[in-house]
Amino acid sequence: QVQLVESGGGLVQAGGSLRLSCAASGRTFGNYAVGWFRQAPGKERVFVAAINWTGTSTRYADSVKGRFTISRDNAKNTVCLQMNSLHPEDTAVYYCAASYFGYAAVANYGYWGQGTQVTVSS
Repeated sequence: QVQLVESGGGLVQAGGSLRLSCAASGRTFGNYAVGWFRQAPGKERVFVAAINWTGTSTRYADSVKGRFTISRDNAKNTVCLQMNSLHPEDTAVYYCAASYFGYAAVANYGYWGQGTQVTVSS
């Protein structure tokens, strides 16, 4: 069992930055790939970024490439999502999730946090 808790969300103006954190507890966190997903009001949850268990490989949605950076510190059981140049369309609830079977398939993410709200004003 892995427990995930997101933090760092808030209200920011367009062009601003936020840094989200995902703190993990439970089983050995370093064995899990971690992804960030987001869900805007009235829309489906979509993939944002992911990082493999060693932190040596990352993947991003096209909409956030060059603006968001995912990183992890296994010693601290933490994964962060640095979000720069935020747009109003980045407004959503952001969730982190853990996968024991790699980061490629959404279906592999068996553990989810409760989410943190990010609101970007224009």
